[in-house]
This record gives sequence, C-alpha cells and structure tokens, in this order.
Amino acid sequence: MYDRIFTPPKQSFFLFGPRGSGKSTLLKELFPGAHFFNLLMERKFRTYLVNPEQFYNEVQAIEAGTWIVVDEIQRLPELLNYVHQLIEEKKWKFILTGSSARKLRRAGVNLLAGRALTKALFPFVPFEIQDDFDLNKCLRYGLLPLVLAEQDPEETLRSYLDTYLKQEIKEEALVKNLAGFSRFLAIAAIYHGQSLNVSNISREAEVSRTTVQGFFEILEDTLIGYRLNAFTSKLRVRETKHPKFYFFDSGVVRALKNQSGEIDPNDTGSLLEGFILHTLRAYQSYHKAFDEIFYWQPADSNTEVDFLIKKGSQFWAIEVKATTKVRPQDLKGLHAISDLKGLQKKILVYTGKEKQRLKNDIEVMPVADFCNFLHKLNRA
Repeated sequence: MYDRIFTPPKQSFFLFGPRGSGKSTLLKELFPGAHFFNLLMERKFRTYLVNPEQFYNEVQAIEAGTWIVVDEIQRLPELLNYVHQLIEEKKWKFILTGSSARKLRRAGVNLLAGRALTKALFPFVPFEIQDDFDLNKCLRYGLLPLVLAEQDPEETLRSYLDTYLKQEIKEEALVKNLAGFSRFLAIAAIYHGQSLNVSNISREAEVSRTTVQGFFEILEDTLIGYRLNAFTSKLRVRETKHPKFYFFDSGVVRALKNQSGEIDPNDTGSLLEGFILHTLRAYQSYHKAFDEIFYWQPADSNTEVDFLIKKGSQFWAIEVKATTKVRPQDLKGLHAISDLKGLQKKILVYTGKEKQRLKNDIEVMPVADFCNFLHKLNRA
C-alpha cells in the first residue's frame, strides 16, 4: 500500500478520476468509518434505478456525522437530488466518486450548486511509490494503481481498455459508433503529445471530422485524455494556437497502440513528455502548485518549449528531452523564450544522471530530481 499525496477536504466533495486510479481504495483508507454505496454493484444499481427514494431512506438510518461515499455517481445522476437534500439536513458529509462528469452534465445536474467541492485523483506520481519508482517501467506500464498491483501489467492494460470501452462508452451510450471509436482510439494514440490534426485522424479512422472532435471531448470528459493549449502573449513573435493532446497514462498509450515489450526508442520522447505533464497536473490539482499549464511555440517555427507553467504573473519554462547528454539543439526553445516577461525559471528535464547549471540560467535536472524538486517545492 502506497501513501497518496491527495489531501481530502473537510466538507462534502466530488472525487473524479479515471477508472483504476484508486479512488475507492484511497477513500477506504482515509475514511475507515464511512458508509459506502457502490453503484457498480448491479443489485444496488437496479434497486435505486427503480426506486431512488430508497437511497434517501437508507441514508436516514445511518448514524449522524458519518461520511457517506457514493461510488460511480454518474451511473445514477438522479440520486444527486437526494444528496442535495441530505446535505441540507447537515447530518452527513458526502463523497461522490466518478470517472466522468459528462453524464451528470447531460442529465442537467448542477453538481449540487457548490455545496460539494470538486477534486481529482490521478495515477501515482513518483513520490508516492518512493523506492519503487523506475522510469523505464513507468513509461512502459504507466502508473495506474490497478495496473501496478498486478503480476502481468500488460495483460491488465489490455483488460483495462476492454473495461473502458464496455463500461464507460457502451453502457453509458456516449457514442453510437463503437467500432469507429475503437479505430479512433488506436489512431489518436499515435498522435500522443502532438498538435491535434483532426482532419488526418478523421480520414484514418474513417469517421467524420465533427465525430472525431466529439470523440476527443469524450476522452477529456472521461479523464482519459487532456488537451494542452498553446500560450499566447505579446511577445515580438506570434505564437501558434493549435492545442496538443496527451493521454493520461503512458501504459494506456502503449496498450492502445497494441505495443508490448521494450519501448520503441522513437516513442520514448512523447511518453516521457506525457509522464512529466501527468506529474505537473497532479501537483497542480493536489496542491494548487500552478494556475495553468501551456506549451509554447512561435508560429511558423519548429522551436518550442514543451511546458510553460504559470502562477500569478510568473512563469517556468520546462523542456523535456529523452537524452542522457545535453546537446545545443536541446536548448533552442529555452533560449527562444528568454524574453518572456515574468519568466523565473528555465529547466531542461532529461534522462541523464547529473544536475547542471548552464549559461543563460538554464537548470538541467534528471527526471527523478525534477520530480523530487517539484514535490518539495509544493510541500514547503
């Protein structure tokens, strides 16, 4: 059992996270006396589907002051009407977990009008697994607790995708063309970490452009993917505005591409970028480490910075390279962004072993050192 860096609120809250991210396990550890309603259990689900008022009546029989967890609330959005009423009675606090807010929004639910906070749980970050952190394994299998707990992580990843398609997509009727969506997933994984090219993906997946756009929205809503927007400013150059798209976990990317065994060296760079973005997003969510995360690239240029993180009026530029030696071409983006107003740090994260400080105040950090630096910074 690993300790998570997630700190729960003291009031009722939603906890969203991809399937397999460990929501239920974490809550059982943090709230040992909580009463659980698991809507993945078909008997419970059918009971409340036919008679949702029974949920209200069962809660009324629970001792006042008890935390109540409702797992996978998106399966029965109607229960939120009763949760709202029960919160107003101020006898219980609720934790409402889910792997998607999409169905809640489609049902016209207002997420309890602010009476419950919204939090997110991510796959593991390096600090959480401590001495078990191995970069190659993390890129090869990902960091989903569900996967790391199994003897055969690659087989578990394949099963995970089947579960995702069945439970998240088919059962909730998020798409009508499941075959087209399956083709789209395999092709979208090839574009992991690249600028979105909806037209190309549409042609290769044999579905319409608008359908592909809708598919990307489903990936974001079910927390499987993330759109990284380009930063725009008043620099002397005009920045590009096309977003990049990243899947949430490197193991899932490889499974979607039907890859097993050792990592193809051509894929290491994009997998490493995705891993660093996952770590940044987790700390952004858990500790409000930054306000926003972007990437930066001048228009009509091959020069870019992988991540530009913003907090207030200050920025950090972070370049990620899957290389053990720093080459001049690896620093082009960090040099190019030097004129950005408010830029406080320029960091190159690489797969080498030594920290360095280069000219123009560029800090070079091995991956593990950068992750530790990020953790210490946000716990200070």
